[in-house]
Order: sequence, then C-alpha cells, then structure tokens
Amino acid sequence: MSSPTLNALVHTMRYEADGIISVEFRPASKDVDFPAFEAGSHIDLHLPNGLVRSYSLCNPSSDRQRYVVGVLNDRKSRGGSRYVHQQLRVGMTLPISAPRNNFKLQEGAGHSVLVAGGIGVTPIWCMLQRLVAIGRPVEMLYCARTRKEAAFCESIAALAAENSVQLTWHFDDEKGAPPNLAELLAGKGADSHYYCCGPTPMLDSFEKSCEQLGYPNAHIERFAAVHVEAPAASETFVVECARSGKSVEVPPGKSILDSLLDAGLSPDHSCKEGVCGACETKVISGEIDHRDGILTKAEQAANKTIMICVSGCKRGPLVLDI
Repeated sequence: MSSPTLNALVHTMRYEADGIISVEFRPASKDVDFPAFEAGSHIDLHLPNGLVRSYSLCNPSSDRQRYVVGVLNDRKSRGGSRYVHQQLRVGMTLPISAPRNNFKLQEGAGHSVLVAGGIGVTPIWCMLQRLVAIGRPVEMLYCARTRKEAAFCESIAALAAENSVQLTWHFDDEKGAPPNLAELLAGKGADSHYYCCGPTPMLDSFEKSCEQLGYPNAHIERFAAVHVEAPAASETFVVECARSGKSVEVPPGKSILDSLLDAGLSPDHSCKEGVCGACETKVISGEIDHRDGILTKAEQAANKTIMICVSGCKRGPLVLDI
C-alpha cells in the first residue's frame, strides 16, 4: 500500500527563473492545516498522468497552511516536470504525500555552510530561512549555469543582506568555468556542517572536496536516481519477512518491492526510483546491494536499512522487518 495522501489545491503558480516555476499548494478542505515539516523535507506529487514525483519544500518550515515547491522543466523529463509545466493549472486538486525528510538540518550546529546547485536551491533556501529564523550562524554558496536560470535570487539576496549572511554567487557563464568547491569551501572549519543539493557531478565534487578538506559533517540530497550497474551474474534470492512470516522469491530483473506486492504484502512506497525514502525498510540480516540515492556511504555500510524499490541482496538470507 502506498503511503496515505493529502488532498491539495494548486493555489499559485509563479515564474521563478528560466525553466523554473514555483507551485504553492494549500489544503483543499477549509479549516485544515497541512502537517508540520522540517527544513530539508520533500513531498510527493501524485500527478494525474499516473506519475509520482518528489519535490523539496522551499517555503519557511513554520508555515502550516501551504507547501511550496520549485520545479525545473527538465530537458530529460520522463513526464513529471513536463506535466507540471505544461498541464498543471491553478485550481486543480491532486493527492500529495505528507512531508518526509532525508536531508535533516542540524539546527544546533555552531556554523552551517549551504551549497546550492541549480534547482537544488529549493531545500537549501528552506534551510537558510530556518537558520536565520532561529538565529544560527550560516553562509551560503549559490551556483548555477547562468544568472537567468537561478531561482529565488532576489529573496535570497534580501534575506542575506538583512541578516548579515555571507552569500557567494557562482554563475558558470560569468566565471568561465564550473565552481571549484575545494577552493570555495576551504578554511570554513571541520566543525561546521555542510549541506549540498544539486546535479550529480556537483554532489560528487562536493563529497570529494569535503573529504579532501577533512570535513566530516557533509550532507547531500540527490534529486535524481543514481545509476548503479546491476551485478553481471544476478540470481534469484529469497526475502524472509519477519513480521508477516512470509518468504518471497525475488527473481533477476525484479525489485524486492514489486515481488513483495505480488506476494500480497503492502509495504509503503512511492517513487520506485530510490530517491523519496517512502519504502525504507529495516534490515535484520543479510548483506545489501545498495542502489538508492538517499543513504550516505556510512549508512549503506551500516547495513541497517534498505530502499526496497531499487536495492538488492549481495549475500543472504535477507531478513526484513516486514
């Protein structure tokens, strides 16, 4: 069974930058508040064309009557962002998920450094607003290919100026090259917490730079699934479901999630791409072949949870808390 949904009204759609719009949702029923959310959270949109897509919330996390997301009209869209840009309209209602957070902000950190790449600014903008609201030290680096393709610039600049937040811009066309994150992040302290959301090459550079600089508190969020090659010799394996008592075979080329669904079980799920976190399941035993875009390398190595929509089994028996 998919996670329960909320009924949301498309209240406002607004141009934010070239190829980017924001969509504001409000509860479809009067006298109803949306569930509270934390900075870094995202929601799933259950689109009328049958697709489910995850988008980060970018409005202040103190809001209770609205959720705002930013959507890039992706050139490589498989139908989600294209639908939002071309067919979603003010006044429509659609099911959305309650917020989930795979990109938690450490609000008690002595200093935070926020790094945004393109449309990855959405959760970063939410984090900036939260840290300013609670009076925590923060600085921000905003990168994009061009200034015209950078959303929320005026609002970010205004908030930074009003609160003496150090804000650095990097536009590739103006600088003549992509950002050198190792240089831009140097000297900012090993005790600081670093957050980055952006395209995969930028996230890879961010993780490598933080590792080189000796920064242990590096946090990322991916908004696209990570492509991981399946093992060359893939074999059927068995998933033992501890709570239900069922044993389910997972054949080559089929996901754990789909195998469980076909066996009559109803685990929570949504995106089926390893990026939303809805299907995260506790691992009791077994070695996981992680293929998701959520868990950090350390979390994957800990082998405590699995995203059953994309990940597999290296060595069984695979026993899950289902």
